Order: sequence, then structure tokens, then C-alpha cells
Amino acid sequence: MSSKRQQEHSDNTEKRKRIKKREEVAQLSLVVDDEEVKKAVKEAWSQGVHYSHGNCYPFPHCIIKNFLHSEAFTENLQKELLELNFHEKSNDLYKFKQSDDLRERTESHISGLRAALFGRFRSWLGDVLGVALEPTVDISCAKYQYTDILLCHDDELEGRRVAFILYLVPPWQSSDGGTLDLYATDSHLQPKHIVKSLVPSWNTLVLFEVSPVSFHQVAEVLSEDKCRLSLSGWFHGPCIERPDHHIEESLPRSPHLPRDETLLLEWVNPMYLDISYQEQIQEEFEESSEIQLKDFLKEEKFAEVSVALRLHEIQWARRGPPNKRSYEVASLETIPSCVSDCWELLCSEAFFLLLSNFTGLRLHFLCPNDDDDDDDDDNDDDNDEDGENEEEEEKNQENPRDGEATGSAMETPSTKKTNKAKEPSIPEYVGELRRWTHGSYTLLHDAEAVRAEYALDLILPFGCSDWPAEFGGFTSYVANEEDEELLTVHPEDNCLALVYRDKETLKFVKHINHKSSCQENGNYLRRTFYDFSFVYYE
Repeated sequence: MSSKRQQEHSDNTEKRKRIKKREEVAQLSLVVDDEEVKKAVKEAWSQGVHYSHGNCYPFPHCIIKNFLHSEAFTENLQKELLELNFHEKSNDLYKFKQSDDLRERTESHISGLRAALFGRFRSWLGDVLGVALEPTVDISCAKYQYTDILLCHDDELEGRRVAFILYLVPPWQSSDGGTLDLYATDSHLQPKHIVKSLVPSWNTLVLFEVSPVSFHQVAEVLSEDKCRLSLSGWFHGPCIERPDHHIEESLPRSPHLPRDETLLLEWVNPMYLDISYQEQIQEEFEESSEIQLKDFLKEEKFAEVSVALRLHEIQWARRGPPNKRSYEVASLETIPSCVSDCWELLCSEAFFLLLSNFTGLRLHFLCPNDDDDDDDDDNDDDNDEDGENEEEEEKNQENPRDGEATGSAMETPSTKKTNKAKEPSIPEYVGELRRWTHGSYTLLHDAEAVRAEYALDLILPFGCSDWPAEFGGFTSYVANEEDEELLTVHPEDNCLALVYRDKETLKFVKHINHKSSCQENGNYLRRTFYDFSFVYYE
């Protein structure tokens, strides 16, 4: 009897295990079974012929409504997904919550959908494309809520062939935001503007081909009480051949304007013209590679420029492309005289010298060069020995011992002086007068990383009093190819920010979200601020 009870107990345990691991079968839309539909979608996808289930403008994509045949299955799938752990994701490109990878989740409806997507539906999609898609499983769940966004990008990554999104959202309108926006591209295959917006809807699957022109975004969610829940991922297969990346022209650099110290006396807070105070600033700057100088301009000058920026009829132009940036730049021919004078201040020879005194960088020929002083102290008999020592030092820096630290991510100006070979050059600058409002941002991009070099960034903001960090609009400095954030500079009225960055440091301006807008007397108002943005090169 005892043996029989043990056998029954063992059988029951095994049965419970089988029940626990049971996978719900995901019945797909009848569209997938219709050979005529498959044929028509294939033709639309490959030749650009319009069809109700397939469309090729601006790039091949397909929308399948009621993708899951069973409403009960879809609702249970949504419940399982909402019970997952979600992680905050935020960087230059996006802000939303994402689940862990779902490739090994054992929940019955999640595993059932996964089996259907990467089994039967993968075969259907492979027939439509005419390629053999790999069994690779790439799937996760995302929650977009108020002010969450995914900015313009193309999804291209080795192996990705088709992207998919399955929406599990409440009743949704375009006014709620969160649309999937598709971009047209120019002759350089760069995104220009949105030509199609797909509003999320319950149990709808969207597919699109990952290619050099598949630029898209998830528009900012504007609803404060709705959750844009979706499953998304990629089917993998042979990549579409990509032409060489378009290399964007850099902004032209200019030498300083021949203006004397009269401009400084007229515009700059007198305490910053005090030599002893400049020495203190330089010590602090060389220690941390950045400094923020409050009340930099004289109060009356700052107020005059602030009013002129807000009220004068300045011509502003949008600067893109949207996969790299989106903000407005002033036409210098249309700025009023006080704003023009402020621009001249930041370009002037006198200001270059002032920056040299603040930072220790050689931005003016009158700035003392520490390397020259060291050379003067050396006699001829020591030159050969010193050269050998310097050569040995350089080798050690290029080939550090394993496990030995080589310095911080943001190199200081004093460190750079000892590492950089002497190269005679003329100090130059690049500058812009920018306007920031809801929807403005800049992104990190490959070209910026490739062309990164030593530089001094200057930001001087106007019109941003009481600007909360939750609005966005702050400048973040990050280490190249790392998640490490090195510094955040928040916009602050009349606060001159100086940041020295090396070749491994990149920057972006965080997307300004809907919280920066408000309703006043029935009108929709967008808060706006401005800044002078300059980059100086030794």
C-alpha cells in the first residue's frame, strides 16, 4: 500500500508539473491562412503596390488588425505582461519602462505568443519576404506613459531584418500621442519629416522592414492616464545592403574678432575681470574640467538681451536631421543690435584671452604656455635625456600595465597639456544662437564620436528662470560607448557654463517634454528658453 501511495504521489506531482508548464496556443488572425492575402502582401512589400494589409510608403510596412484570433487570449496576455517587472530606461534617445527579455518567460500566454510568432508566423513572413528568417527570438515588453518617448532612429543592427510591434492598449486617439511616426528620407538617406503616423490600437500588429531608410519614432505620450503597452522585437535574417553613411558637413570655424577689452568692461560682471578671482576660477576649472559662473553678464545687459530675444522678430530655422537633433537656430542677420553685441563679445579677441585666464587653455597668444616655460629651464646637455624620458613616458601611456588606471574619462586641461604634442594652431570657435521649446533635443551619433576632439564648450542661457529638470533641456556629458554620465549642466539664467571635453566625451541635450507646456486662459503655451552655444578650439 505504501508503495502504491508513493507511486500515486509521484504521478500527481508529474501531472502538476505538466499543467504548470502548459503553453496556451496563440491562434493567429485568419489573414495569415489566406494564400491570396499572402500573395498580395508579398507583391505590395516588394514592388510598392498599395494593399490594405501591406504598404510601402515611406518604406515597406504591414498592419494586421485583430492579430490574435481569441479575445480571451489577448486579454490574459495583457494581464501577464502587466505583472512583469519593468525597468526605467532613459538616455539621449528614449524614456520609457521595459521588461526583461521575454525569450525564456514561462507564463502560458507569453510563451504561447512567442511560439506562434517565431514559429508559424516567422514562416509566413519569410515567404512574404522571400528570405529564410532565422529562429532567433528577440522580444520584450514596453510601457510608455506620460512624456515617455522614443526619438527618430532606423533600428539597424547586425542581423535585424523585420521589426514588429503588437499593441495592447486601451482605446487610443492621436491626441493621446504615442503614435508610430514614419519618416521620409532625402537624397543622402537622412530623415526629413514625418509622412505617416500610425495610431496604436488593441491587438494590432505592425511590421516594417529594417533598412537604411526605416527611420521612425514613438511620439511622446501626451495622455496622463493611459498606458501604451506593447510587445516588440525583431525577426533576424540577412541584412539589406547599406550604402556608405552620409558624412555631415561640420559647422565652419572662425578665428576671433579683433575687439579689445572695452567689450568686457561693458558687458561682463566686474568680479570676473579681477585677476586674483580669475586665478581662483582657473584652479577650480583645472581640477574638475568644468565650472559654472553665475551672474556672468552685467544685470542690465542680461535683461536687455532677454527682452530682445523674446520680443524681437528674429528669423529662426529648424536644425536637423531628426536622427541627430531638432532645435531652432537664429539667422544672425535678423538679430537686434544688443543681441549682436553679445554675440561679438563671445567671439572677441578679448573674450578669448579671458577664457584662457579662466581655464588655462591656450586660446590666445598672450596666454602663458607651461610647456615653453619647462623648455626654457632645460639646458642643452639635458635635452637628449629628457627626450628619452618623454618617449618612455609616451610608451607607458600607450601601453599601460594590466589593471592600472589611465585617468578619468574627462581629461583635465593640465593633463592634456602634457599628453598632446605641440602643434602650432590658431584658436577658433563655432557658435550658434539657439531656441529651445517642447520637442527640442540633440542625440549622440556615430559621426560625432568619430570626429570628437579636445574642445571647450560654452553655454550661456536666457529665459529659463525656474526651469525644472523634469522638463528636459539639460546638457548631459557621457563617456563614449559607455553608460556613465560624467556631468549634467542644467539651464540657468545668466550662468556661463564652461566644460572642457576630450576625445572620449560626448554630449546631448535631453528632449524637452510636454510638462514644459501649459494651458493659460484657454491658450496652449510652450515655455521657451534661448542660449548662446559656442565651442572653442586651441
